[in-house]
Amino acid sequence: MMVNRRIAARLLLAMVAAAAAHVTAHAQTVAATLTPGQLKIGMEISYPPFESYAGNEIVGVDPELARALAKQIGSSASLVDTRFSGLILGLNARHYDAVISGMYVTPERVAQARAIPYAQTGAAILAAASGTVQPRTMTDLCGLRVAVEQGASWAPTLRKVSDGYCKAKGKAEIGIQEFPSAPEALQALLSNNVQAQMEIAVAAHMLAGKSSGRVVVTSTELIEPQTLGIYVRKDDPTLYDALNKALDQLKQNGEYGRILKKYNLLPPARSS
Repeated sequence: MMVNRRIAARLLLAMVAAAAAHVTAHAQTVAATLTPGQLKIGMEISYPPFESYAGNEIVGVDPELARALAKQIGSSASLVDTRFSGLILGLNARHYDAVISGMYVTPERVAQARAIPYAQTGAAILAAASGTVQPRTMTDLCGLRVAVEQGASWAPTLRKVSDGYCKAKGKAEIGIQEFPSAPEALQALLSNNVQAQMEIAVAAHMLAGKSSGRVVVTSTELIEPQTLGIYVRKDDPTLYDALNKALDQLKQNGEYGRILKKYNLLPPARSS
């Protein structure tokens, strides 16, 4: 009887130690955020399929990824709707902990915040289905009025093409018009105020699909493949490390692959 009691006591101590270790390990995964227990993510919630409203619900690749990451670090996700052009400013003003909003990793942005690559995509060109203009590449945009979203990387890219190719070849420059959001840029195209629109490929195909056949994707190949990033303040290395670790865990458990496949995105290209 005494032996059985000793065995039971040892088992109880082992169970208590294991539980304590589990609690400690869980505590280590909980990252410090602006609001304890809440991971605030800045995104422009008018940009399907990255993020948009379906009734009162926020859906898309970025909300799904944000919620999965928040769960991994022991928090709940809180999504903060912000204009795309103001997302990095809002991040550094501490309005939210991170930005996940279909945002490319560019030198200009990396100078202001740290980026965690999470997917790869590229651009596509949209044009009116009934129009005579059907540009396939950026060099086909010479002399055209082209709509882009304000704050996106397309405006500076198109300026380089306009200066380095169009003007150099004696062609008319690209007339770049910036709009606060992708839907507003699309409206300009539908209203014939512009002749083409440049947009991230997955979003471009969705916009075309919802246009009732009035707009089509005219580019035949992915333009300027680039990496999408999760942005974190430079003065928050703890959260940066926690989100990196959380993303690795999502890759290991299959959740990351499921999200990318659902939205036809590719993982980031490996750096050489």
